[in-house]
Amino acid sequence: MIKYEVKNSTAVITLNRPEKRNALSSALVNALKDKIFAAESDESVKSIIITGEGKSFCAGADLEYLNTIKDYSAIENEKDSESLADMFLKIYNCSKPTIAAVNGAAIAGGCGLASVCDFIIAHPEESKFGYSEVKIGFIPAIVSVFLMRKIGEGKSKQFLLSGDIINGKLAYEIGLVNYLSENVFESALELSERLNANSSESMKMTKKMVHTISTMNVESAVNYCLRMNVLSRSTKDFEEGIKKFLNKL
Repeated sequence: MIKYEVKNSTAVITLNRPEKRNALSSALVNALKDKIFAAESDESVKSIIITGEGKSFCAGADLEYLNTIKDYSAIENEKDSESLADMFLKIYNCSKPTIAAVNGAAIAGGCGLASVCDFIIAHPEESKFGYSEVKIGFIPAIVSVFLMRKIGEGKSKQFLLSGDIINGKLAYEIGLVNYLSENVFESALELSERLNANSSESMKMTKKMVHTISTMNVESAVNYCLRMNVLSRSTKDFEEGIKKFLNKL
């Protein structure tokens, strides 16, 4: 269901249900959470790539899964939603940089999966993004939180209410996609190599800082960042980094 390998300090997590367009099911959600935990726990891993086998990244929820949940009780729906939210949060809060290599369709929950990653690399034409939930009487609830953090309220409303499907080029223009590439996986590997050259501790602290200050007022954010600045100066990575920098002068 999921392929996992480590390449030069990068964990590559591949959704492996090409016959289902890598659609989400409860089993796939749990398997993906396990692989994220494995990558974050592995000290040799400095960055993570998530991609899809075949011609799709992740085409949302599996049709059989959708047919099942329509008959769920309120309690069953809550537990299932909690599991999905937990997956998104595990990726969003992962201490290591995450890259979505979007090689095809990333629709509904699949678009949410890409959105929770720190970087999205997409093919300009072959990749597709969209939240189609409103077309079937559903709402893009959990995923909307992360989309708004990426592209803001106005563009999120347009995207979520219309249910439109857009290609990678347009997704790049609205700020959802970070990089365009004709070969998304190779470009994801190149990006991961650049990230892996950075201080792991610094990247971890930076991610935490960005997530924290995004909900603060300016004064609180500055005070928080002041403390983070002091803390970063006491790390071994900072000490070694300064020595290397000064030795080059």
